[in-house]
Amino acid sequence: MAEGAFAGDSMLVGAAQTVVSAGGLLETTAEALGASESALRLILSIFVGYPLALFQRWCLYGKDPHLVYLFHTVTGLAICYFNFGSQLYHSLLCVVLQFLILRLMGRTITAVLTTFSFQMMYLLSGYYFTATETYDIKWTMPHCVLALKLIGIAFDYFDGGKVEGQMTEEQEKFAVESVPTFLEVAGFSYFYGGFLVGPQFSFRNYQRMADGELTDVPGQRPNSLLPAAKRLILGLFFLTIYTAIGPYVPDNYFLTEEYADQPFWFRCVYLTFWGKIILYKYVCCWLVTEGVCILTGLGYNGKDASGRPQWDACVNIKVWLFETTPLFTGTIASFNVNTNAWVARYVFKRLRFLGNKTVSQGLALFFLAVWHGLHSGYLVCFSMEFLIVTVERKIMNLVKDSPVLTSVTTIHSLWPVLYVGQQSIHWLFMGYPLIPFCLFTWDKWLKVYCSIYFVGHVFFLTLLFALPYLRRVLVPRREKPVKTD
Repeated sequence: MAEGAFAGDSMLVGAAQTVVSAGGLLETTAEALGASESALRLILSIFVGYPLALFQRWCLYGKDPHLVYLFHTVTGLAICYFNFGSQLYHSLLCVVLQFLILRLMGRTITAVLTTFSFQMMYLLSGYYFTATETYDIKWTMPHCVLALKLIGIAFDYFDGGKVEGQMTEEQEKFAVESVPTFLEVAGFSYFYGGFLVGPQFSFRNYQRMADGELTDVPGQRPNSLLPAAKRLILGLFFLTIYTAIGPYVPDNYFLTEEYADQPFWFRCVYLTFWGKIILYKYVCCWLVTEGVCILTGLGYNGKDASGRPQWDACVNIKVWLFETTPLFTGTIASFNVNTNAWVARYVFKRLRFLGNKTVSQGLALFFLAVWHGLHSGYLVCFSMEFLIVTVERKIMNLVKDSPVLTSVTTIHSLWPVLYVGQQSIHWLFMGYPLIPFCLFTWDKWLKVYCSIYFVGHVFFLTLLFALPYLRRVLVPRREKPVKTD
């Protein structure tokens, strides 16, 4: 007994030493790379999705779907513990309670409202109690992704109880017809391809993936190795750019006296390049996780008109559009695609009863701001986005309605000049709302905005009030038809 006890103690000590040495290795590696240990853990957790997806393809495809759900639950919990330790109980508690809400409240509006209120309040409480003045990788980061998943499943389960004709075509596509099991809800929540940084995907599509339905060759594993590899390579490309250039355009430089002493043009140019590079950390993570989703089949989106399989169901960044569009609306349409689609489906379109598209859009952006966090910077960022998009749409309508402006924009020789000018304005003012988004607190973003004289607010508010007068000048009045007796 004593020898056995000593042997057990030795095993425990050995395991503890292994964990400590592994932690020390991660810390040392992170320091060598110039990153934090939490950031390194996050990157490793994202990339581990590839061997897990390969195991799922070769060992679990065509098997009982509940084996897939169990695999996703166990691996997701392991990833969560690797990153956040015992704080995994936050996500586990919300998953368990969400399952109970679905089971006990059923397909009722009460279940939807309870889910929305509880999941958002839990997330916002997490933001409140863990808030700092810098960006930290903590349990609230994946929890904001989880909150949307669990709210979405409540809406889809509610829609599944509607009679034919009460649902829109989109709602019919995502409606959940049967009562989800606990393993289904847990697997959906902890799926390694979307748990940490997204993307968002519907519960119905997740079920179809586990059933082996999401494949371009019915009854066989999807031919998704090459499409997944392409997204992985593209993700590594952007990760390399961000790693190489990111340290030269840090966020905290905005707060230094050196930045404030620079000429105005330099401050604007720095803001432009910073805004471009800072987004690449999101781009690379989304591309890598999209590749994982494609590998499992979750990224399959049917076939196009020519019969070629499409693998964009889990796309979160449309790279070509993101890099080439000169429009703010184009960047928004290319960035965080599935999250924006989620907000459109479950917030914007569900507010139709208000009868005002602008109000619905404003409330959807307010929801996005609060969902990101409680710092004032998020509200400023998304209110600025609302202003920019409103002004841009008014300008586009003015160009379309004005014969003079239309003729100018159709001169082919002017296109390169117009594109460069428009793109310069575009990227300068894309970086502008990112300042409060990345600096969080009012004292920091206000200091930076003062140093550049609130150029974005001045520019777009001036346009907003000037456009009605420009329309009077540039758009010919329509003659009223003469009434005849």
